[in-house]
Formats: sequence, structure tokens, C-alpha cells
Amino acid sequence: MNATVIETVGPRPVRQVPGGGRRAVDRILAPLDEIALGSEHLLRKPLGRDQEGRDVLPRYLFLGPSGGGDYLRLGIFATIHGDEPEGALALTRFVSALERQPEIAKGYALFLYPVCNPSGFEDGTRHSRSGRDLNREFWRGSPEPEVRWLETEIWTHAFHGIVNLHSDDTSDGLYGFVNGQVLSEYLLEPALQSAEQHLPRNRRRKIDGFPARQGIIYECYDGILRSVPGLSPAPFEITIETPQRSPLHRQVEAFNAALHTILLEYRYLSAVAQGI
Repeated sequence: MNATVIETVGPRPVRQVPGGGRRAVDRILAPLDEIALGSEHLLRKPLGRDQEGRDVLPRYLFLGPSGGGDYLRLGIFATIHGDEPEGALALTRFVSALERQPEIAKGYALFLYPVCNPSGFEDGTRHSRSGRDLNREFWRGSPEPEVRWLETEIWTHAFHGIVNLHSDDTSDGLYGFVNGQVLSEYLLEPALQSAEQHLPRNRRRKIDGFPARQGIIYECYDGILRSVPGLSPAPFEITIETPQRSPLHRQVEAFNAALHTILLEYRYLSAVAQGI
């Protein structure tokens, strides 16, 4: 995906146009900003400002209709690797669908971070402009500003669940990682089933160097974007990976289907846990 400019029109990705130079973060976020302008549910709440007055990290909050109790707080993160913009585009698709049917997000406060590595996205590189892989820096005393901002968000909001969106250019199918609560697996499996309407699943016994079972990996790299280590109760933590060499629109639709399913399944599991 290096040296690629993402063209968007309205809420959905249209095409990829090869080109040189840097990609503008505000360009990929323009459809989300447009939705937020006229929305009763989506708020644009960027994190911090740099010395030039630009937003440090884009952040959006989608508040679904009240469910009658406390909101379920989910953090959804994309493009922590700058050469994986598919997740950012998928969040636009997801929000567009929620705008049309806000009841899907009933009882949810969705904190959306579509471009967690702005400099890497602009440069079309996996790493940030400092040369660091930000997804190996969390909870290790990192000086990277993006990591510190996101760690503060995770601390502050005490998410009930964390979902990371990634694309893998070495995989021929969908797969995912689970961490945190035991129910993480019970959310990832139906999410992958929904995503399989658009892309095949990677069912190899070893994926990305880890043992896997039916496209689910139970180990992970050190320093990934996740909840505070040792937190109790632990939130569910899911990472969904699409095969990056697949058509872009199929990856976007696969992410969208998976996110819808996670909302549905987690609401149900939370209700069951409360004995409702």
C-alpha cells in the first residue's frame, strides 16, 4: 500500500490511485467530518494540537441511543501501521451505516480512532516518522507521542472492549487475535463468520508466526495496542486482520460486517451476564 493515495467520495471508498508524495490525513477523514457536521450521534473530538496547530490524533465519538443503563464503552482503533488505511476507510463505512440505523449502536459509546499513526499514513510506511513500530510500544514507557496519547485514552475511558483493525499483506484470508476476557473468543468467532461473507478465512495452523485455530490466535506480540496490563476486570480485546492483497472494497465490507456483529453479540453477552 506504499505510495498510494486513497480517493473517497461520500461515505465509501471508491478507488486507489497510485501517486507520489505524502497522503493527507484530512483527506481520508473528510467523509467522517462531513457526517459529524450534520449528525445527532457522531462528534468530532480530536486529541491535542501540534506546534503548527494541527490535530495530533483524530478521534470521534459515536453515541448510540440510550439503552436504559450505563453506556458500553468500546474503543476501535485503526491504522496504527501507517500503510494499513483499510481500517480507517472501514470506520467511515461503519459510521455511515450507524447513521442510517442508530439503533444498531443502542447503549454504546463508541470511541473511534481511525488514524492512530498519522505520520506513517502520510508517508505510506508501517512505522511512524520516528522510525518506530508504534504497535510494539504500548505500556513500555514509550516516548512516542501517539502512544502516550492513546495510552491516556485507554486509561481514562476504561473501555469495556478494544477492537483493533489491521490488514496483513502476507495472509490469504481473514484472521484475528484475542486477549483479555474469556469472552473475547466468543466475540471474535461470530465476527469472523460475518466477515466471511466478503472474504475467505485463513485456516492455516500457523499464522503470522503464531499457532492458530480456525483463524484465531491466542498469543500476541509484546507492546501491542491493548488495555492496561493487569487491569481487573479486564476488557475484551480483539484484533481483526484482513488480507491486504484482496480488493479494498471487500476488506472494508468485511470489517464493517465484523463490527456490526461485535456490537450485537457483546450487547447480548452483557445482558446475559447481568441476568437480564
